[in-house]
Amino acid sequence: MAAAMYFSIWALLIAELVCARSVRQVHDMNEPEDWAVDDFMCPRECFCPPSFPTALYCENRGLKEIPDIPSRIWYLYIENNLIETIPEKPFENATELRWINLNKNKITNYGIAKGALSQLKKLLFLFLEDNELEEVPSPLPRSLEQLQLARNKVSRIPQGTFSNLENLTLLDLQHNKLLDNAFQRDTFKGLKNLMQLNMAKNALRQMPPRLPANTMQLFLDNNSIEAIPDNYFNVIPKVAFLRLNHNKLSDVGLPSSGFDVSSILDLQLSYNRLTKFPRISAHLQHLHLDHNKIKSVNVSVICPPPPSVPGERDLFSYGPRLNYLRLDGNEIEPPTPMDLMNCFSLLQALIV
Repeated sequence: MAAAMYFSIWALLIAELVCARSVRQVHDMNEPEDWAVDDFMCPRECFCPPSFPTALYCENRGLKEIPDIPSRIWYLYIENNLIETIPEKPFENATELRWINLNKNKITNYGIAKGALSQLKKLLFLFLEDNELEEVPSPLPRSLEQLQLARNKVSRIPQGTFSNLENLTLLDLQHNKLLDNAFQRDTFKGLKNLMQLNMAKNALRQMPPRLPANTMQLFLDNNSIEAIPDNYFNVIPKVAFLRLNHNKLSDVGLPSSGFDVSSILDLQLSYNRLTKFPRISAHLQHLHLDHNKIKSVNVSVICPPPPSVPGERDLFSYGPRLNYLRLDGNEIEPPTPMDLMNCFSLLQALIV
């Protein structure tokens, strides 16, 4: 129970870190008496709730163009329309914008005016999911903290796209058309504070190179990745959540040290081609190995030794921290070895 609680607290902490700057209190903005008369205007195509004067709701209205945004607006909801372009003019007075949701439109890269987004100096969250983008849009404002580009047609990341985005903490590129040649060694240069990177459901065959050092959550599910280079995790020493489900990883494709990385708490390797239990760290808490081709569990080989760092030894007085293990969908014959429980004495869920 203590182990599960520890993991939950850690997961919540990381989620809070990713969104640490996501909460902006309404009372931080200028008071209504400081606004100009024009600030109270509301585009006729949209709804301006009196109880939430900094929000503008224009979603689900069949709009083909973005209306002029009043200067008081912080939050713009304009998703699920027919918008193809993002010109500069509608945002000329929208200097306070923090949040733009343009999901489920028809926006292309050619339709985004060069300075339309970069002029929004206070923008924190940009949602462009389910559009027609073929590359990551650029330039973007330096203030940006979250960029959501899932379910587009992105296959290119122009050089220097992220070079000024040192405040970005979350980048979601899942369900696009990224190939290995989309990345250069300096593609992610500039993302000094990135903590969550999602590139699931693309067409990658290799691990993306030179990820930002502060990456804590890396999601690469549903690609065609066959191997992980030795020392790959040295570049991302803080990675805690690693998802590689539904890839083509085999035993020979794993690093020589396996996943013996003290920072990793949650490791998901379901639906791959592994025949052996990979090497893991004593710090690991959740492990998904279901639906591989593992035939046996040799506990004498897989049981991780306690850390050699003197200050950490007390934390492992009850053995490795693993408390959740999935092994179903493999070729393991019952019964489950009893010494598995002797090694992982904190196990609370074992699925075979």
